[in-house]
Amino acid sequence: MSTQTHQQITPQLRQWIVEQAQAGHSAESVLQSMLASGWQEEVAIEAMESTLRDHLETKAAAEGLPPSVPVPDPKLDDSPLYVDTGDRRVHVLQNMYNPRVVVFGNLLSDEECDELIALARPRMARSLTVATKTGGEEVNEDRTSNGMFFQRGENDLVRRIEARLARLVHWPEENGEGLQVLHYRPGAEYKPHYDYFDPKEPGTPTILKRGGQRVGTLIMYLGEPEKGGGTTFPDVHLEVFPKRGHGVFFSYDRAHPSTKTLHGGAPVVVGEKWIATKWLRERRFE
Repeated sequence: MSTQTHQQITPQLRQWIVEQAQAGHSAESVLQSMLASGWQEEVAIEAMESTLRDHLETKAAAEGLPPSVPVPDPKLDDSPLYVDTGDRRVHVLQNMYNPRVVVFGNLLSDEECDELIALARPRMARSLTVATKTGGEEVNEDRTSNGMFFQRGENDLVRRIEARLARLVHWPEENGEGLQVLHYRPGAEYKPHYDYFDPKEPGTPTILKRGGQRVGTLIMYLGEPEKGGGTTFPDVHLEVFPKRGHGVFFSYDRAHPSTKTLHGGAPVVVGEKWIATKWLRERRFE
């Protein structure tokens, strides 16, 4: 006969959890206090996760922030050194939670980098940016690279890479925009910007009809310059160097600077930089 009782997550318990968080106590210490007081572990974890999630959303709404949404995310809770993507063993080189930035090694092979460049080179043109005032595209003086887009699943190479990325960050392939390849010569750069679409701009509703908001970005380095060309995150003073075959992933759960995902492509100083970029949407991208 079981003596286990059903424990209720009461308003008083939720208030106590919020007070502990506001006092600066770690999640682990709060959990241990609950367990020592007789709370079942699964109930304690659920109480903490749901309470803190609701508290943060309430606080964000009070500050006028847009609501958060689910985002792609690599499963790194156990601090793995490697991630098996099915066809490749990807290295985890750096993991940051605020902003959510993960640097991967061995994401692409040398052969895949060369093939992407070779397929993209004949189709390169001046890079455009999304025009949030109209919903179209435009030349932007902040972005001085050349680029092109592959259609999603356009060829065997693209399909293989897209499937790998979907497994890596646990996000449906159909929620991704087409893979973009960019080429930066000496002096070329992309000044700091956000990848999400500004909800206040008049063209944003038109853009969102194709798949919702952007929620994550993967940048893959295909060819490395001798100097310069790093991916910078000015809000957190981070620079990811453009090492061939490596990649950097970051996500943003609300369209707001509070995500600290301001980023840019530093000017290339010597040599040339080739990258492939994959933007991920909330829903299927049409």
